[in-house]
Amino acid sequence: MQLKQTHAVVTGGASGLGLAVANRIVQAGGKVTLLDVNEAQGATAATTLGERAAFIATDVTDEAAVNSAIDRARERMGSINAAINCAGIATPTRLVGKQGAMAGAFFRKMIEINLVGTVLVSKAAVVAMQHNPPNSAGERGVVVMTASVAAFDGQIGQVAYAASKGGIVAMTLPMARELASSAIRVMTIAPGLFATPMMKGLPQEAQDSLGKQTPFPPRLGEPDEYAAMVGHILENAMLNGETIRLDGAIRMQAR
Repeated sequence: MQLKQTHAVVTGGASGLGLAVANRIVQAGGKVTLLDVNEAQGATAATTLGERAAFIATDVTDEAAVNSAIDRARERMGSINAAINCAGIATPTRLVGKQGAMAGAFFRKMIEINLVGTVLVSKAAVVAMQHNPPNSAGERGVVVMTASVAAFDGQIGQVAYAASKGGIVAMTLPMARELASSAIRVMTIAPGLFATPMMKGLPQEAQDSLGKQTPFPPRLGEPDEYAAMVGHILENAMLNGETIRLDGAIRMQAR
């Protein structure tokens, strides 16, 4: 799939990894629809990206809202052939800490946003993709999901987060197998430590310290590097059913 022919919905598209992906697609001549709960940031991002971008305020945990957003995005762009899932939260909480046991509601919220939200957006987008005529490579669409190295090396305080991201990794292959008959590929990226807005909110000293945990390059990853990986996945038809660690060889320690 050529980026200039990409019509993508990007969750978490108002900032960070999602915005970087949207920018790469738009700069290549494609179209994007940003889905995010942050209306102010989303509207600003779409305006900055230009006429090939639009924004739809969307809570990815609300199935009806997701279905409506996908329908509107398809109508605006003419089709959807890529769904890039970047929406998520990463708040750490111990299973049993000084403040007591983790609330069940906290765990459910993490799963709902990170895992269930990814499923809701992906399945709605796939329904739209199934109507696409095959491109020159014979494919109708691509789904890209975002996991984390925490899916493999979860740290203390990441029980909920690791569970949500581990679920994404686990469903990558069965989704790819199921959707192969529709000529739709499914891939997952598991980023390491990246300079997202949440990370940028930390003091510079803390950012530098975290970045040095990465063997090479010894720094935080840049959203553009994540976007470059998404771009390659979209363009390389042999990438399917796999999770790619994008982490500079980091293996997270227990804490």
